[in-house]
Amino acid sequence: MNELLTTEETAAYLRLSERKLYELVATAAIPCSKVTGRWLFPKAAIDQWVTAGLLMKAAPAPPAIVGGSHDPLLEWALRESASGLASLPEGSEAGLRRLSHGDVMVAAIHMHRVEGDEDSANTDAVAHASGLHDAVVIAFARREQGLLVASGNPLGLTDIATVAAHRARMALRPTGAGAQLLLLALLTRAGLAPEALVAVKPPCPTGPDIAQAVRSGRADCGIATRAVARTAGLDFVPLTWERFDLVLRQRSYFLPAAQALAGFMRTSAFAERAVELGGYDVADNGTVRHIN
Repeated sequence: MNELLTTEETAAYLRLSERKLYELVATAAIPCSKVTGRWLFPKAAIDQWVTAGLLMKAAPAPPAIVGGSHDPLLEWALRESASGLASLPEGSEAGLRRLSHGDVMVAAIHMHRVEGDEDSANTDAVAHASGLHDAVVIAFARREQGLLVASGNPLGLTDIATVAAHRARMALRPTGAGAQLLLLALLTRAGLAPEALVAVKPPCPTGPDIAQAVRSGRADCGIATRAVARTAGLDFVPLTWERFDLVLRQRSYFLPAAQALAGFMRTSAFAERAVELGGYDVADNGTVRHIN
């Protein structure tokens, strides 16, 4: 037998299912390493691991937390799927950092850039992220982003240029949040500097916080999804469609919490909720978009 075993060979050698083996990999309970995209298991180390009885001393799994960006459909799915996954919405870039440090199991992201194919912004960000050599990107939804404005759109806003021209008070998201990355990209494309906007401070942590700022009259507008606008009873000025993806380590995908969420995303209830909230396209949800 080879000194380095494949996943299939190791599962047969230990008389385990490949799913169980991936669970052991996910909890760092079994000696292995990843080479050119494949998990390899040193036979000598596997023998020592079995002899020492380390099977009973598995390391804890990553925290059952979804970090990154907030999304109404995702928040609902986490509750309804009985996955046990909690939510820690801090923005796309923060979610990727936490995932690389092992602080969350999943990062929800929607990245943007000034030039190039926006459809690949998420996958490119993961491909170049530090510490995520074993990450996989799973499609959650395409969703519509735009300006949240008061009923009737009293300032007649149509895009970022009119926000600046009308000196509309704009609620912002924190640095590194996907909506803030979108705002910076839109400003650059319009030939405007961030200073052209009348910014409302402090930044709003999530889309619903943007909605509250507009509803209360503290801000005239802010960027969030159509679903957030509809839930808050605000008018919506569409700006773009974007990819909203889930990122996790390959080994974590086989853990029960991630599998529960992935399974729920394939249900008719999930698709119906997307239609009810508005501004979602979930036709390819659950598909693998990228593997590091």
